[in-house]
Amino acid sequence: MTALLAEPALAPSTGPAPESPPEDRAGRQRAVVAALRPLLPAHALLWNTEDTVPYECDGLTAYRQKPLVVALPETEEQVASVLRACHALRVPVVARGAGTGLSGGAMPHAMGVTLSLAKFNRILKVDAFSRTATVQCGVRNLAISEAAAPHGLYYAPDPSSQIACTIGGNVAENSGGVHCLKYGLTLHNVLRVRGFTAEGEAVEFGSEALDVPGLDLLSVIVGSEGMLAVTTEVTVKLVPKPRLARCIMASFDDIRKAGDAVAAVIAAGIIPAGLEMMDKPMTAAVEDFVRAGYDLRAEAILLCESDGTPEEVEEEIGRMLDVLAGAGAARMEVSKDEAQRLKFWSGRKNAFPASGRISPDYMCMDSTIPRKKLADILLAIAEMEKKYQLRCANVFHAGDGNLHPLILFDANDPDQLHRCEQFGADILETSVALGGTVTGEHGVGIEKLNSMCVQFSPEERAQFTAVKHAFDPLGLLNPGKVIPTLQRCAEYGRMHVSKGLLPFPNLERF
Repeated sequence: MTALLAEPALAPSTGPAPESPPEDRAGRQRAVVAALRPLLPAHALLWNTEDTVPYECDGLTAYRQKPLVVALPETEEQVASVLRACHALRVPVVARGAGTGLSGGAMPHAMGVTLSLAKFNRILKVDAFSRTATVQCGVRNLAISEAAAPHGLYYAPDPSSQIACTIGGNVAENSGGVHCLKYGLTLHNVLRVRGFTAEGEAVEFGSEALDVPGLDLLSVIVGSEGMLAVTTEVTVKLVPKPRLARCIMASFDDIRKAGDAVAAVIAAGIIPAGLEMMDKPMTAAVEDFVRAGYDLRAEAILLCESDGTPEEVEEEIGRMLDVLAGAGAARMEVSKDEAQRLKFWSGRKNAFPASGRISPDYMCMDSTIPRKKLADILLAIAEMEKKYQLRCANVFHAGDGNLHPLILFDANDPDQLHRCEQFGADILETSVALGGTVTGEHGVGIEKLNSMCVQFSPEERAQFTAVKHAFDPLGLLNPGKVIPTLQRCAEYGRMHVSKGLLPFPNLERF
């Protein structure tokens, strides 16, 4: 969890690296402003401190860094010209959407340009016959479904931030949402991405056809966190709005029963439209916020949704009720109408703001584990709460094992921030030990650099670096993110050995 501008030696608490000397920064800033002024309208170029403060962080607010310059292009030609100018000056570029990311992926570079794509907010085409929409990268996730609604269609991936997050950011992080179990992540719902390389060259990945010749580079771009190209336009799939959707709220008096119930539903051959889980602390926080009707006595609750024709929904709801009862559900309630279904989901969708009401700050982690290990990780997190003396509320996409533990702390207390960092790393690395991965849909950014050292070997990280070099030989796009250096991993490994912490599978290779 660190904001890297260069790769400094690891300190116990890994915050942003020191800024460059003022004279170096001032001179660099003058040169960049002089190069970009002829390319952009006056209102589209910001460099005064008071103008750049709003861009100093994304949703990972514990770490902040003011950018050297902020560029707000309005056309693709302006994007290309800014990239060409920055490439000529060897200036780093960090692309930014709505800034709702939670891993520091849009953290500015102190000596670089933040390229805000907020003005690329037009829906270019909705094609009801091909069930596709072509939109600019700054279009909000929810706005796509709103535009498709008159045609009886919608865009399926629905992150909790869908009211604000942009499709370009969704592509960068491969975002999911509560319905990703049945309908897939961003990758499974995007047909084509248009953008520009670090040199300002226009590129396209994928196609509106079913397949394209050559390598499948679309799956490389989706989830690449702005390190390979700058996305400006996206073509997405649309799906028909289901005729009916109903949701079961199931309460459990034991965490392990709830975790086993998730595995049992999938083992029964049922793929719900949504299968989400919240533990008791999160349920309490959410219920006090939105009054969704949650069972406050339960140790965990599951939200299980079915959608389709009325006949399909009735049959699937019945099967899920049988499975959940067999797994030990203490109480089950099925939504009676659409208003109650939305009420059930309003709690899950508002888990993050609800947490903000009970703590000065929170850090939302994001890892993925095998479904059968859900209870194991929750019990492990409970022990970590004692170890680090911090509270943690848990909410996650139980159907695909994507965890979102929210560690509650006060960022004004350096010791709490340090313990929060350690707590988060412990969750990520325990997830790996249980057979999972350090991220699911929030990306690596700056938050998970250290934990990348744990999951991937030096050889694997070298392959990541080779892909980055193939797209961006000078390393100017979003540098210092996602891929940790060998030196960093070696120091992280030695730090853990000296403290006798978790046994890391790749440690002997450092």
